[in-house]
Amino acid sequence: MTEKYILAIDQGTTGTTVALVNSSGELFASSYREITQFYPNPGWVEHDPHEILESVFFGMREVIKISKVSLKNIVSIGITNQRETTLIWDRKSGIPIHKAIVWQCRRTTDICQELIGTPKAETITKATGLSIDPYFSATKIKWILNSVPGAYIKAKDGDLAFGTVDTWIIWNMTKGKNHVTDVTNASRTMLFDLKTLGWSKQILDIFDIPFELLPEIRDSDAQFGLCEADILGEFKVPISGVLGDQHASMFGQACFSVGSAKCTYGTGAFLLMNTGKDIKISDKGLLSTLAWKVKGEVEYALEGSVFSAGATVQWLRDELELIESSAEVEILARSVQDNGGIYLVPAFTGLGAPHWDMNARATMVGMTRGTNKGHIARAALEAISYQCQEVLKIMQQDSDYEISELKVDGGATGNELLMQMQADISNLRVNRSRVQETTVLGAAFIAGIGAGFWKSKSDISSIRHTKRVYTPSMTDEERTEKLSFWAKAVERSKEWIS
Repeated sequence: MTEKYILAIDQGTTGTTVALVNSSGELFASSYREITQFYPNPGWVEHDPHEILESVFFGMREVIKISKVSLKNIVSIGITNQRETTLIWDRKSGIPIHKAIVWQCRRTTDICQELIGTPKAETITKATGLSIDPYFSATKIKWILNSVPGAYIKAKDGDLAFGTVDTWIIWNMTKGKNHVTDVTNASRTMLFDLKTLGWSKQILDIFDIPFELLPEIRDSDAQFGLCEADILGEFKVPISGVLGDQHASMFGQACFSVGSAKCTYGTGAFLLMNTGKDIKISDKGLLSTLAWKVKGEVEYALEGSVFSAGATVQWLRDELELIESSAEVEILARSVQDNGGIYLVPAFTGLGAPHWDMNARATMVGMTRGTNKGHIARAALEAISYQCQEVLKIMQQDSDYEISELKVDGGATGNELLMQMQADISNLRVNRSRVQETTVLGAAFIAGIGAGFWKSKSDISSIRHTKRVYTPSMTDEERTEKLSFWAKAVERSKEWIS
């Protein structure tokens, strides 16, 4: 019997991964291509929409070429994507009216500041589960409509289309036939009502965003259209599953039981806990979000976003030039016994959960004349684990669920020292997936369920495998001391502007 495959696309912040996944949940072949980051002003981050698309189409063709798999044996396409990143384009020409504004971008801080502390902010958070922050799509949409001449009128007339990255990819795959998104990506726009599972007219009015701009919302395992034949050659391939990247990672990790949690270490670090059919509202800075809607059933999650994880290591590599490749950070960090008393708070674009401080900035404290680059590298890795621990602690408090194990994935999970640090500082078992790129795997799984390739979530659970489990070895006293120093360093990063 000829093996069948799912073609999975993971369009991320720094690049695009495309993979063929077989029925055993294994990556049969994969391709990766970086995309350019644009920083037009301090705190601003943009992508070229056309380059995003080119990276996707290149990866699709490349993976088919190197695998020598016939299109006849590709059952469907699954898509996962960087969330919140905002694009608006002309419906007739398909040409974007502005570069994509990336989730990390802080240009809409002033818009957010005007809302914070007002009754409108309470309305938004109650409906969407999200804190007011430039992170989400709503203020980015408003900024583009206000900044591009004539854009608001064209949007009102139905001549423009908004989309997160999934919507942009599908629009172009289907040659403009389908202007759609899934519930998870919609839930990250700050325009989506978690209870009604639709766009909120009340919130659209608050931001003065025309409804005509928005895509149709579908279930995560729905049919999203057909990828046209001339993109891959021969014939059309159905797109049968879409999830935002962190939801895809959670799905790929088989976090299907209430209280199960995962962390994906990418540019940022993203922690999600399954809360089942309950919307858990955090009063300590976490976000309520959709986990997914599959087989007609909705599940929710609590989420905490750490803005700078892999980006911290990139900073060591690209700006400080302490290392030549990201992989070298572990070697450098192991060259010293401890952090030498220094603590690095990598608030390069502010602090995410649970602080949500848009004005905080990166800070390194505790340096002495004896501080060397090994101490800085170790402090950088520790900073990632501290930030994740802050989220995990509050996640358990706000949900009333105890986490005993953290499933982890992403590029940084290859760093043995970081994984042990995470186990130590969180006092949890850290379960490392055999497949490092679990996000692209989740895209395959959701499309496979949508296409009937796999029948249920239990099928997914049976093919998720562990590579290694890290167990905590730090004493309670040492853990408490380190977290105390970390908390002091965080307060310093918040005080820099005062």
